[in-house]
Amino acid sequence: MWKNPSKYFAKTSVKYFERHKGEVNCCALSPDYQLLLTCSDDSRIHVWDAKSGLLKHKVKGHKGPVKSCCFSPDGSLFASSSHDSTVRIWRVETADCLHVLTGHSKCVETVSFSPDGTRLLSAGWDHMIILWEVQTGQRFKTYTGHQDATLCSAFSTDGSLFATGNWSYTVKVWSVNKDEPEIVLNRHKGNVSCLCFSVSGMLASGSWDKTIIVWNPRTGAIIFHLKGHEDWIRTLTFSRDGILLASTGLDKMIRLWDCENGKCIKVVKSMLEMTHVCIFSPEGTLMLAGAMGLQQL
Repeated sequence: MWKNPSKYFAKTSVKYFERHKGEVNCCALSPDYQLLLTCSDDSRIHVWDAKSGLLKHKVKGHKGPVKSCCFSPDGSLFASSSHDSTVRIWRVETADCLHVLTGHSKCVETVSFSPDGTRLLSAGWDHMIILWEVQTGQRFKTYTGHQDATLCSAFSTDGSLFATGNWSYTVKVWSVNKDEPEIVLNRHKGNVSCLCFSVSGMLASGSWDKTIIVWNPRTGAIIFHLKGHEDWIRTLTFSRDGILLASTGLDKMIRLWDCENGKCIKVVKSMLEMTHVCIFSPEGTLMLAGAMGLQQL
Protein backbone atom coordinates (compact mmCIF):
# COMPACT_ATOMS: atom_id res chain seq x y z
CA MET A 1 0.00 0.00 0.00
CA TRP A 2 1.15 3.55 -0.68
CA LYS A 3 2.36 4.94 2.65
CA ASN A 4 2.46 8.70 2.20
CA PRO A 5 -0.21 10.10 -0.13
CA SER A 6 -0.14 13.49 1.59
CA LYS A 7 3.05 14.46 -0.26
CA TYR A 8 0.94 14.69 -3.43
CA PHE A 9 -1.33 17.35 -1.98
CA ALA A 10 0.76 20.26 -0.69
CA LYS A 11 -1.22 23.48 -1.09
CA THR A 12 0.01 26.04 -3.60
CA SER A 13 -1.52 28.90 -5.56
CA VAL A 14 -3.57 28.62 -8.73
CA LYS A 15 -2.48 30.13 -12.05
CA TYR A 16 -5.34 31.21 -14.30
CA PHE A 17 -5.35 31.15 -18.11
CA GLU A 18 -8.37 33.18 -19.20
CA ARG A 19 -7.99 34.45 -22.78
CA HIS A 20 -10.29 32.02 -24.58
CA LYS A 21 -13.68 33.33 -25.67
CA GLY A 22 -15.49 30.01 -25.36
CA GLU A 23 -15.65 26.93 -23.18
CA VAL A 24 -12.32 25.11 -22.86
CA ASN A 25 -12.79 21.50 -24.01
CA CYS A 26 -9.36 20.01 -23.39
CA CYS A 27 -5.94 20.82 -21.93
CA ALA A 28 -2.59 19.05 -22.26
CA LEU A 29 0.80 19.47 -20.60
CA SER A 30 3.98 18.95 -22.60
CA PRO A 31 6.22 15.98 -21.72
CA ASP A 32 8.69 18.32 -19.97
CA TYR A 33 5.81 20.12 -18.13
CA GLN A 34 6.90 23.50 -19.47
CA LEU A 35 3.99 24.17 -21.85
CA LEU A 36 0.24 23.98 -21.54
CA LEU A 37 -2.15 23.51 -24.47
CA THR A 38 -5.77 24.61 -24.23
CA CYS A 39 -8.42 24.27 -26.93
CA SER A 40 -11.83 25.82 -26.96
CA ASP A 41 -15.23 26.30 -28.54
CA ASP A 42 -13.83 29.59 -29.87
CA SER A 43 -12.01 27.52 -32.57
CA ARG A 44 -8.64 28.47 -31.11
CA ILE A 45 -5.73 26.64 -29.53
CA HIS A 46 -3.52 28.48 -27.06
CA VAL A 47 0.02 27.52 -26.12
CA TRP A 48 1.07 28.80 -22.69
CA ASP A 49 4.17 28.88 -20.55
CA ALA A 50 2.93 26.62 -17.77
CA LYS A 51 5.04 28.24 -15.06
CA SER A 52 4.56 31.92 -15.83
CA GLY A 53 1.09 31.76 -17.37
CA LEU A 54 2.23 33.83 -20.36
CA LEU A 55 0.54 33.15 -23.69
CA LYS A 56 3.18 32.03 -26.24
CA HIS A 57 1.00 31.27 -29.27
CA LYS A 58 -2.61 31.89 -30.26
CA VAL A 59 -3.18 29.20 -32.89
CA LYS A 60 -5.80 29.65 -35.60
CA GLY A 61 -6.86 27.30 -38.38
CA HIS A 62 -9.84 25.22 -37.34
CA LYS A 63 -13.26 26.33 -38.58
CA GLY A 64 -15.22 25.06 -35.60
CA PRO A 65 -14.90 24.24 -31.88
CA VAL A 66 -11.66 22.43 -31.06
CA LYS A 67 -12.52 19.30 -29.07
CA SER A 68 -9.20 17.65 -28.23
CA CYS A 69 -5.45 18.35 -28.17
CA CYS A 70 -2.29 16.47 -27.23
CA PHE A 71 1.51 16.72 -27.43
CA SER A 72 3.71 14.22 -29.24
CA PRO A 73 5.89 12.11 -26.91
CA ASP A 74 9.03 14.12 -27.76
CA GLY A 75 7.21 17.44 -27.30
CA SER A 76 8.05 18.77 -30.78
CA LEU A 77 4.51 18.54 -32.18
CA PHE A 78 0.95 18.83 -31.01
CA ALA A 79 -2.29 17.62 -32.56
CA SER A 80 -5.83 18.93 -32.43
CA SER A 81 -9.27 17.73 -33.52
CA SER A 82 -12.35 19.75 -34.25
CA HIS A 83 -16.04 19.92 -34.89
CA ASP A 84 -15.03 20.93 -38.45
CA SER A 85 -14.23 17.21 -39.09
CA THR A 86 -10.48 17.77 -39.43
CA VAL A 87 -7.40 16.85 -37.46
CA ARG A 88 -4.34 19.09 -37.54
CA ILE A 89 -0.71 18.49 -36.62
CA TRP A 90 1.30 21.55 -35.55
CA ARG A 91 4.93 22.37 -34.78
CA VAL A 92 5.30 23.42 -31.16
CA GLU A 93 8.16 25.88 -31.67
CA THR A 94 6.48 27.99 -34.34
CA ALA A 95 2.81 26.91 -34.06
CA ASP A 96 2.82 26.37 -37.84
CA CYS A 97 0.42 23.74 -39.21
CA LEU A 98 2.35 20.74 -40.53
CA HIS A 99 -0.62 18.69 -41.80
CA VAL A 100 -4.38 19.04 -42.17
CA LEU A 101 -5.82 15.52 -41.96
CA THR A 102 -9.13 15.05 -43.75
CA GLY A 103 -11.09 11.80 -43.74
CA HIS A 104 -13.67 12.15 -41.01
CA SER A 105 -17.19 13.23 -41.95
CA LYS A 106 -18.33 14.51 -38.56
CA CYS A 107 -16.93 16.03 -35.36
CA VAL A 108 -13.60 14.52 -34.23
CA GLU A 109 -13.68 14.12 -30.45
CA THR A 110 -10.30 12.59 -29.62
CA VAL A 111 -6.68 12.43 -30.81
CA SER A 112 -3.82 10.35 -29.36
CA PHE A 113 -0.18 9.96 -30.39
CA SER A 114 1.39 6.51 -30.35
CA PRO A 115 4.18 6.13 -27.75
CA ASP A 116 6.89 6.34 -30.44
CA GLY A 117 5.28 9.44 -31.97
CA THR A 118 5.09 8.01 -35.50
CA ARG A 119 1.30 7.66 -35.66
CA LEU A 120 -1.75 9.59 -34.57
CA LEU A 121 -5.16 8.14 -33.73
CA SER A 122 -8.37 10.10 -34.28
CA ALA A 123 -12.04 9.23 -33.72
CA GLY A 124 -15.40 10.89 -33.26
CA TRP A 125 -19.01 11.05 -34.34
CA ASP A 126 -18.73 9.27 -37.70
CA HIS A 127 -18.02 5.92 -35.95
CA MET A 128 -14.63 5.70 -37.69
CA ILE A 129 -11.23 5.39 -36.07
CA ILE A 130 -8.35 6.53 -38.27
CA LEU A 131 -4.66 5.92 -37.69
CA TRP A 132 -2.42 8.45 -39.47
CA GLU A 133 1.28 8.55 -40.35
CA VAL A 134 2.58 11.63 -38.55
CA GLN A 135 5.52 12.34 -40.86
CA THR A 136 3.54 12.27 -44.09
CA GLY A 137 0.01 13.02 -42.91
CA GLN A 138 -1.25 10.00 -44.84
CA ARG A 139 -3.87 7.58 -43.58
CA PHE A 140 -2.32 4.31 -42.35
CA LYS A 141 -5.43 2.36 -41.36
CA THR A 142 -9.16 2.83 -40.76
CA TYR A 143 -11.15 0.88 -38.18
CA THR A 144 -14.95 0.69 -38.30
CA GLY A 145 -15.89 -1.46 -35.32
CA HIS A 146 -17.90 1.16 -33.41
CA GLN A 147 -21.63 1.65 -33.86
CA ASP A 148 -21.72 4.92 -31.95
CA ALA A 149 -19.69 8.07 -31.34
CA THR A 150 -16.21 7.63 -29.89
CA LEU A 151 -15.36 10.03 -27.05
CA CYS A 152 -11.87 9.01 -25.93
CA SER A 153 -8.81 6.99 -26.89
CA ALA A 154 -5.46 5.89 -25.48
CA PHE A 155 -2.43 3.81 -26.50
CA SER A 156 -0.81 1.19 -24.32
CA THR A 157 2.67 2.20 -23.19
CA ASP A 158 4.32 -0.35 -25.51
CA GLY A 159 2.22 0.80 -28.48
CA SER A 160 0.87 -2.67 -29.31
CA LEU A 161 -2.72 -1.86 -28.28
CA PHE A 162 -5.04 1.09 -28.22
CA ALA A 163 -8.41 1.51 -26.56
CA THR A 164 -11.47 3.55 -27.48
CA GLY A 165 -14.52 4.46 -25.42
CA ASN A 166 -17.91 5.42 -26.77
CA TRP A 167 -21.53 6.42 -26.26
CA SER A 168 -22.60 2.77 -26.24
CA TYR A 169 -21.11 2.37 -22.73
CA THR A 170 -18.32 0.15 -24.10
CA VAL A 171 -14.54 0.11 -24.24
CA LYS A 172 -12.94 -1.61 -27.21
CA VAL A 173 -9.33 -2.78 -27.17
CA TRP A 174 -7.61 -3.01 -30.53
CA SER A 175 -4.39 -4.41 -31.88
CA VAL A 176 -2.86 -1.83 -34.20
CA ASN A 177 -2.52 -4.30 -37.07
CA LYS A 178 -5.98 -5.93 -36.91
CA ASP A 179 -9.28 -4.71 -38.32
CA GLU A 180 -11.51 -5.95 -35.52
CA PRO A 181 -11.23 -5.24 -31.78
CA GLU A 182 -9.39 -7.79 -29.68
CA ILE A 183 -11.92 -7.52 -26.89
CA VAL A 184 -15.05 -5.53 -25.97
CA LEU A 185 -15.45 -4.38 -22.35
CA ASN A 186 -19.06 -3.57 -21.53
CA ARG A 187 -19.56 -3.28 -17.77
CA HIS A 188 -20.11 0.48 -17.63
CA LYS A 189 -23.66 1.86 -17.38
CA GLY A 190 -22.92 5.22 -18.98
CA ASN A 191 -20.87 6.80 -21.77
CA VAL A 192 -17.13 6.12 -21.49
CA SER A 193 -15.45 9.51 -21.12
CA CYS A 194 -11.73 8.81 -20.49
CA LEU A 195 -9.12 6.06 -20.76
CA CYS A 196 -5.57 5.50 -19.51
CA PHE A 197 -3.05 2.64 -19.65
CA SER A 198 -0.51 1.95 -16.90
CA VAL A 199 3.11 0.97 -17.48
CA SER A 200 2.26 -2.49 -16.12
CA GLY A 201 -0.46 -2.97 -18.74
CA MET A 202 -3.63 -2.17 -16.80
CA LEU A 203 -6.36 -0.13 -18.50
CA ALA A 204 -8.54 2.32 -16.56
CA SER A 205 -11.81 3.63 -17.94
CA GLY A 206 -13.96 6.43 -16.52
CA SER A 207 -17.63 6.88 -17.28
CA TRP A 208 -20.71 9.05 -16.98
CA ASP A 209 -21.92 6.33 -14.58
CA LYS A 210 -19.61 7.98 -11.96
CA THR A 211 -17.36 4.91 -11.70
CA ILE A 212 -13.88 3.83 -12.81
CA ILE A 213 -13.06 0.30 -13.90
CA VAL A 214 -9.48 -1.00 -13.96
CA TRP A 215 -9.17 -3.87 -16.43
CA ASN A 216 -6.78 -6.46 -17.70
CA PRO A 217 -7.18 -5.34 -21.34
CA ARG A 218 -6.03 -8.64 -22.80
CA THR A 219 -8.45 -10.90 -20.91
CA GLY A 220 -11.28 -8.50 -20.08
CA ALA A 221 -11.04 -9.31 -16.38
CA ILE A 222 -12.01 -6.52 -13.97
CA ILE A 223 -9.22 -5.80 -11.50
CA PHE A 224 -11.03 -3.03 -9.58
CA HIS A 225 -14.39 -1.28 -9.86
CA LEU A 226 -13.80 2.07 -8.17
CA LYS A 227 -16.71 4.06 -6.76
CA GLY A 228 -16.80 7.33 -4.87
CA HIS A 229 -17.19 10.17 -7.37
CA GLU A 230 -20.57 11.91 -7.29
CA ASP A 231 -20.61 12.95 -10.95
CA TRP A 232 -19.19 11.66 -14.22
CA ILE A 233 -15.45 11.03 -14.53
CA ARG A 234 -13.51 13.61 -16.55
CA THR A 235 -9.84 12.53 -16.45
CA LEU A 236 -7.67 9.61 -15.38
CA THR A 237 -3.91 9.14 -15.09
CA PHE A 238 -1.59 6.53 -13.67
CA SER A 239 1.63 7.42 -11.88
CA ARG A 240 4.76 6.50 -13.82
CA ASP A 241 5.32 3.39 -11.71
CA GLY A 242 1.67 2.33 -12.04
CA ILE A 243 1.14 2.23 -8.27
CA LEU A 244 -1.30 5.14 -8.12
CA LEU A 245 -4.28 6.22 -10.18
CA ALA A 246 -5.62 9.77 -10.03
CA SER A 247 -9.14 10.65 -11.14
CA THR A 248 -11.16 13.83 -11.48
CA GLY A 249 -14.86 14.28 -11.97
CA LEU A 250 -17.49 16.93 -12.50
CA ASP A 251 -18.07 16.73 -8.74
CA LYS A 252 -14.89 18.89 -8.46
CA MET A 253 -13.20 16.10 -6.52
CA ILE A 254 -9.75 14.65 -7.14
CA ARG A 255 -9.31 11.10 -5.90
CA LEU A 256 -6.08 9.15 -5.49
CA TRP A 257 -6.38 5.35 -5.67
CA ASP A 258 -3.95 2.64 -4.58
CA CYS A 259 -3.65 0.22 -7.51
CA GLU A 260 -2.45 -2.60 -5.28
CA ASN A 261 -5.73 -2.86 -3.39
CA GLY A 262 -8.19 -0.54 -5.10
CA LYS A 263 -8.67 1.72 -2.08
CA CYS A 264 -9.12 5.47 -2.29
CA ILE A 265 -6.31 6.92 -0.18
CA LYS A 266 -6.95 10.63 -0.63
CA VAL A 267 -9.80 12.95 -1.65
CA VAL A 268 -9.26 16.63 -2.39
CA LYS A 269 -11.76 19.25 -3.49
CA SER A 270 -10.42 21.09 -6.53
CA MET A 271 -10.29 24.88 -6.55
CA LEU A 272 -11.33 24.73 -10.21
CA GLU A 273 -14.74 24.34 -11.81
CA MET A 274 -13.62 21.52 -14.11
CA THR A 275 -10.37 19.59 -14.37
CA HIS A 276 -9.24 18.77 -17.90
CA VAL A 277 -5.76 17.45 -17.09
CA CYS A 278 -4.50 15.26 -14.28
CA ILE A 279 -0.90 14.04 -14.46
CA PHE A 280 2.03 13.08 -12.26
CA SER A 281 5.26 15.00 -12.73
CA PRO A 282 8.62 13.17 -12.69
CA GLU A 283 9.20 14.38 -9.14
CA GLY A 284 5.90 12.87 -8.02
CA THR A 285 3.88 16.07 -7.65
CA LEU A 286 0.36 15.84 -9.01
CA MET A 287 -0.40 18.62 -11.49
CA LEU A 288 -3.96 19.54 -12.35
CA ALA A 289 -5.15 21.83 -15.12
CA GLY A 290 -8.72 23.06 -15.18
CA ALA A 291 -11.01 24.80 -17.60
CA MET A 292 -9.52 28.19 -16.81
CA GLY A 293 -6.65 27.50 -14.44
CA LEU A 294 -3.66 25.37 -13.51
CA GLN A 295 -3.47 24.02 -9.99
CA GLN A 296 -0.55 22.23 -8.36
CA LEU A 297 -1.52 20.00 -5.46
